[in-house]
Amino acid sequence: MMKNLFQPLYITTTFLIFLCSILVFQVLAIDDPFTQALLSLKSEILDNSSSLSDWTLPSDDAKKIHACSWSGVKCNENGSMIIGLDLSVKKLGGVFSENQFSVFSELVELNLSYNSFSGELPVGIFKLSNLRSLDISRNNFSGYFPNGVSNLDSLVILDAFSNSFIGPLPKDASEIESLQVLNFAGSYFSGPIPSEYGSFKNLDYIHLAGNSLSGKIPPELGMLKTVTHMEIGYNSYEGNIPWEFGNLSKLQYLDIAGANLSGSIPKELSSLTNLESLFLFRNQLSGKIPWELGKIIALSSLDLSDNLLSGPIPESLSELKNLKLLSVMYNDLTGTVPEGIAKLPQLDTLLIWDNFFSGSLPKDLGKHSKLKYLDVSTNYLVGSIPPSICSGGVLERLILFSNKFTGELSPSLSNCSSLVRIRIEDNLFSGDISLNFGKSPDLSYVDMSRNRFSGGVPTDIALASNLEYFNVSNNPNLGGVISEKTLSLHLLQNFSASNCSISGDFPPFGPCKSLRVLELSMNNVSGIIPQSISNCQKLVSLDLADNNLSGQIPVELASLPGISVVDLSHNSFSGSIPAKFGSSSSLRLLNVSFNDLSGLIPFEKSFKSMDSSAFWGNPKLCGTPLRPCRGPNGLELGSRKTQKLAWVLITCGIVVLTITAAVFGVFYFRRRGQGQWKMVSFSGFPRFTANDVLRSFSSIEEATDMVPPLAGSDCKAVLPTGITVLVKKIEWRPERMNAMLDLITRMGNARHKNLTRLLGFCYNNHMAYLLCDYLPNGNLAERIRTKRDWATKYKIIIAIARGLCFLHHDCYPAIPHGDLKANNIVFDENMETHLTEFGVKFLIRLNNGPSVARVGYEAGEIERAIKEELYRDIYYFGEIILEIITNGRLSNAATSLQNTSKEVLLREVLDENDVAPLSSVQEETKLVLEVASLCTRVRPSDRPSMEEALKLVSGLKKQG
Repeated sequence: MMKNLFQPLYITTTFLIFLCSILVFQVLAIDDPFTQALLSLKSEILDNSSSLSDWTLPSDDAKKIHACSWSGVKCNENGSMIIGLDLSVKKLGGVFSENQFSVFSELVELNLSYNSFSGELPVGIFKLSNLRSLDISRNNFSGYFPNGVSNLDSLVILDAFSNSFIGPLPKDASEIESLQVLNFAGSYFSGPIPSEYGSFKNLDYIHLAGNSLSGKIPPELGMLKTVTHMEIGYNSYEGNIPWEFGNLSKLQYLDIAGANLSGSIPKELSSLTNLESLFLFRNQLSGKIPWELGKIIALSSLDLSDNLLSGPIPESLSELKNLKLLSVMYNDLTGTVPEGIAKLPQLDTLLIWDNFFSGSLPKDLGKHSKLKYLDVSTNYLVGSIPPSICSGGVLERLILFSNKFTGELSPSLSNCSSLVRIRIEDNLFSGDISLNFGKSPDLSYVDMSRNRFSGGVPTDIALASNLEYFNVSNNPNLGGVISEKTLSLHLLQNFSASNCSISGDFPPFGPCKSLRVLELSMNNVSGIIPQSISNCQKLVSLDLADNNLSGQIPVELASLPGISVVDLSHNSFSGSIPAKFGSSSSLRLLNVSFNDLSGLIPFEKSFKSMDSSAFWGNPKLCGTPLRPCRGPNGLELGSRKTQKLAWVLITCGIVVLTITAAVFGVFYFRRRGQGQWKMVSFSGFPRFTANDVLRSFSSIEEATDMVPPLAGSDCKAVLPTGITVLVKKIEWRPERMNAMLDLITRMGNARHKNLTRLLGFCYNNHMAYLLCDYLPNGNLAERIRTKRDWATKYKIIIAIARGLCFLHHDCYPAIPHGDLKANNIVFDENMETHLTEFGVKFLIRLNNGPSVARVGYEAGEIERAIKEELYRDIYYFGEIILEIITNGRLSNAATSLQNTSKEVLLREVLDENDVAPLSSVQEETKLVLEVASLCTRVRPSDRPSMEEALKLVSGLKKQG
């Protein structure tokens, strides 16, 4: 019995002795300080991916250093010394102790890049006097960069890119005579660039961009005779570009973009005969483009966009035979495009949009080079498309919209198989649409609206297998018919051909699995809506108003799962309204007025809130909200009860008419100076009259010359079709009306899934009522303290960024939001995020500002005001980010980021969002916080554009 009791104790004791013997053996086996140091280092490192799993002692006792066989460790030839340590891209983290690396006295290369190391950089690294390469890039080292880097007197490469260092740049780095690569970009270094940085003897590459550097750029940098690559942009400098930069005789690459620079471009830069790339965009440079730049024969990329440059493009740029990229967009340039630009043999990208250019494009443009991207939109250009525009065979983007081009499409476009995107809307083009879709297999986006084309929609459009967007609306003489194959393209999402005089029968649908928007209003299309519309399961909006369609409304249309907007008004449909519409959860707008429908209006929920005007012009329809349908026991016309009721109604009617006439008279004399009310409807909105809309605001029957008695500047209203809208009142002075109408029209045409829609507006000489989407699920301010997971917060941030990016970069001219805050971020029935109130504050500012003829197209104060508002939007985007990720705890991003270290703030955010250390979400959180920091920089010109900000945050993970 006792033997059995002691047996387990004996086994356990034996096992413990065995483990201890192993540990003793390992300790005894570590007979070199390098292996000891590396094991100590491993103990400090967070290695959740087991990247250092082979850092263990072998069972044999070799004379060589055990660590020589470990991953990332490099020894000399006889294995007696460690000379290299490469821990890059191993998903490691942690904080190093100060002297962790001091034992590796012979180390030549140390690479810690692409990890998540944090804390201060261990100063012991600077005791490794034999180091030739130190790469700590893409980590989260923070605090001041330690003193003593000059002790590394053999150092050739110093790469600290993308960390969280603060304070001044280390001056003593300039004492390292052997240094060839210096990269301090992407941190939070502040203060001026040390003038000592002009004393490097062998420096080839210097990168200081993306910090918080300030002050003037030291002219001493012009003494760097050996530098070939210099990036110092995306900081907050003062003053001009030093003319001394003309002395950088070996310079090949110069980037000072987004740096708040002012003054003119120094003509001394023409001395940089080896310069291949010059990027000075997003500054406040003014004056003319120096003609001397034409002397830089090696130049292949020249980007001067988003400045205040004026005057013409110098003819001398035609001498730059190596030029591939020329971008001068978003300036105040005038004159014509030099003919010599077309003769540049290497030119593949020409971007000159949003200037004041006039005249014709060079007739040989595209003839002498392989032109790939051309954007000349939003200018005053005339003439025709150059005949050789696609001669190079690689033209992908042809963007010509909002000019005054005339004539027919260039024949060369018919054989331009490389085209991906063509936008020529808002011009005066005429003739046939001769694109030869069968030879453009990659064509995905075509907008030819608002022109004078004729000859019908090309039948070969069915051969464009990758076409997603096609818009030819408002070409009144286009004519022709819609073929069956046109609406059967597998990838087609948007087909718009309203107001085009199209005739013929409505074609059957093929496999229209991607179609979301179909607009054929104001044409002469006849026939029936085919049952095959059921193939279009993703259809959201259908506008067939003002045609000659007949037959019954197919139940298949009412059964589409995502159908939201249906306008079938002013046709000849008969039969009943499909009851299936009543159970549609997505339907927001239905207009079947002025047809020949009959029977009972469905009782379902969707129809109960609709006004009678949704069914006007259908004498055979009955039921709520029209006249009641008479059943077997219903009242008959002519009965005694009916006559009594008629007398009562007549008496009440006389009283109501008398009161109405009196009210009308009072308002008429008070308001006759207001002018006639007019109504403007945007895409997908029923064609109400101003009376229809104004009656929805009050009980006044005839409101043509009256102001509806709204309680305040904002209210809800139910329009005749039953749709609920948000009504916003905007007042203006008569002399500002045209400018404000122009901006309102652009706001109404702005359609994006993350923007609330401006559906229409009615106006007179003194005011307008904007009719906007009413979204019932509240705003972000009301829900800011709601507990959300990280994925939901990230989705909201992306949605806001996409909406702003669309306003800033896809609307021409740009539309500033002007009032970005949590109250103006709203949620629809699916809790999708939308921006509301965009442009409204700027409208008010426009009314109080200088009088101009046309917003966005006049130089001077209005254009400057738009640019200021865009910068302000970006700042408030950064504020919103911080508010979202802290559940409303922090609402002042600039103050929070200035008064709290990034490391502390990140830790707080991670804790609040329950983010696990070293997880992918931690990296996402860090980058989102970084974007908030960039967007709230003090100097507006240092902030990223919304396009750049969106790329940064959406680059975290693939978005659907």
